[in-house]
Amino acid sequence: MPADRTVLLTGAAGGLGTLMRELLPAYGYALRLLDVAPVEGAPDAITADLADTAALREAVRGVDAIIHLAGISLEAPFDRILRANVEGTYNLYEAAREEGVRRIVFASSNHAVGYTPRPRAGDPLIPVDTPRRPDTFYGLSKCFGEDLAQLYWDRHGLETVSVRIGSCFPEPTSVRMLSVWLSPADAARLFHAALTAEGVGHTVVYGSSANTRLWWDLTSARALGYAPQDDSEPHAARLVAEQGELDDANPDHAHLGGHFCTNPPRWPH
Repeated sequence: MPADRTVLLTGAAGGLGTLMRELLPAYGYALRLLDVAPVEGAPDAITADLADTAALREAVRGVDAIIHLAGISLEAPFDRILRANVEGTYNLYEAAREEGVRRIVFASSNHAVGYTPRPRAGDPLIPVDTPRRPDTFYGLSKCFGEDLAQLYWDRHGLETVSVRIGSCFPEPTSVRMLSVWLSPADAARLFHAALTAEGVGHTVVYGSSANTRLWWDLTSARALGYAPQDDSEPHAARLVAEQGELDDANPDHAHLGGHFCTNPPRWPH
């Protein structure tokens, strides 16, 4: 997709959405913004719930692609996850299909494979086709989203890049995050690659920077043209001094999903 096109950004008022509102226009995108909450500083943003199918049809009409960040991003009761992340994502895909949108970038999560054992020194990187092992109802909803994307590619020819996002913050805040950190600038690079690569069908990629302590294989992301520029390692000495290295005996450190496997943070935070 040429970079001078209109992209619908759902979840535009959230943390990641706010970062992408600032960074993606530099790649030439005109962003149409949607969120259930008002988007600060964006009076033209669409305020709508993913359950509002009429509003979704209107929001996707005429766009060239969608970056779907909306939904609950932490653990919550199943009925809330079902409504926001499962039914909401289905509603968006149906609106996209009905309006002829041909590309979606879906914000999946590392928590779709959260119960995967954390790699130790010398272990191979975790491949993108590792069996899914969600660590929460939230992670389970991301598994659904990936399968929904596959169905809509196979049945309707609607392409998706599902990005299993690690932790996207201006800088890492924990020792675990040194391995899964995705800098905001690299997130914009990855979303741009996902929007512009040709023939993606349904492609699943991990979303992180080129971290020295990387846990997963970025091959499928790099195949899209993603060239990460950042590394969490400059933050390592400070974080390790404050928190210590990861401990194999600590249940919070045993799996890729970290404390989501033991005491997941709840929505709203």
